[in-house]
Amino acid sequence: MPKAFIFDMDGVIIDSEPLWRRAMVKVFNTDGLPVSEIDCAQTTGMRLDEVIKIWNKKHPFTNNELKVERNIVDELCILIRKEGRPMPGFMKTVELLKQEGKKIGLATSSSNQLVNCVMETLNVQSYFHHAQSAEGLLYGKPHPEVFLLSAKVLDVAPNQCVVIEDSVNGIISAKAAGMKVIAVPETHNWGNPKFTIADLILNSLEEFTPQTIDRFKP
Repeated sequence: MPKAFIFDMDGVIIDSEPLWRRAMVKVFNTDGLPVSEIDCAQTTGMRLDEVIKIWNKKHPFTNNELKVERNIVDELCILIRKEGRPMPGFMKTVELLKQEGKKIGLATSSSNQLVNCVMETLNVQSYFHHAQSAEGLLYGKPHPEVFLLSAKVLDVAPNQCVVIEDSVNGIISAKAAGMKVIAVPETHNWGNPKFTIADLILNSLEEFTPQTIDRFKP
């Protein structure tokens, strides 16, 4: 039986992926990079500083990378505070895991500033035993570092952790850490064969039940 469930944040806890794309498009376009929301969707799940480096190589910004990153985070926080809502089924899921006595963690590519913004906006701090940002780590997703560190702080072996992810990069990261993965893809990714590397695919966390937990018994 798994001892811990580790959530990704964007697109799993909070419906922020569309907000991310809007924030990036606004800032990138302001800084001379003509991209669309479809372009920005290509890097879902990656750490922001790594995303900025990728785009800057293709089309240099008028601002430095650090300033671009700060502007995106600030813009996103504004959007989250105005429009941030929990993903369907998330509150029910964490309540169930709490009742079942599971440790609950968060492992995200987003910065600590964004983690705090989301936690405060949704008022969900009390559910999490640990929230781990990839900010400051050597590697972001799809490298497993953020998940391995989460398991270490939670004091749970990686093979006793189940990760809940919405991106292919996140799934690769969790599998590389030796963890089981539940994929909850965005609607436009339903049926995407890349998600079949997950151990279980749900259309939303509204489908998460006690039987979902039982599926991960040894």
